[in-house]
Amino acid sequence: MYGIVNKAIQDLVEMKFGPDMWARVHARSGIQEDFFISNEAYDDDITYKLAGAVSEETGMTVDNVLIAFGEHWVLKTGKEKYGSLMEAGGDNLREFLVNLPNFHSRVMLYYPKLTPPEFHVSDIQERSLNLHYISKRPGLKEFVRGLLQGLGKLYQTEVEINLTACREKGSPHEIYNVKW
Repeated sequence: MYGIVNKAIQDLVEMKFGPDMWARVHARSGIQEDFFISNEAYDDDITYKLAGAVSEETGMTVDNVLIAFGEHWVLKTGKEKYGSLMEAGGDNLREFLVNLPNFHSRVMLYYPKLTPPEFHVSDIQERSLNLHYISKRPGLKEFVRGLLQGLGKLYQTEVEINLTACREKGSPHEIYNVKW
């Protein structure tokens, strides 16, 4: 993953718990990097170690860490780093989700080595749709849930998210039914 992801985890921890907590998380994670360069690629294992260390230091489950990070990614990192791309995604939650499959192709202009997940939408209704999340990275389904919750907050829309299929139960990818 790119350094921007790890920097955002640091930002979340410092905002919610303070810089001393970040120092403890960093030490517990065992990673060697003292800082992250946003547009530099890092081993995915660093991100997983940071999430685990946040869980251990705060007492939050890893799933709750990933959900919090997903929300933070949309509401802070996304707005600050990709403001124009986020705005171009749509005027409401439904439009943004329908346009989500195109989002990473635009982000790849910033990060050419990016290996992004794929998103597809199906069963598009007036107040719901199914979002298909396809990724080579395991264990991030709750991060995606956090992203969806963050998008609901961004668009000031109450959102209900149900995971209807996942790789852990034999599906080739995750499918979320999103209602608003």
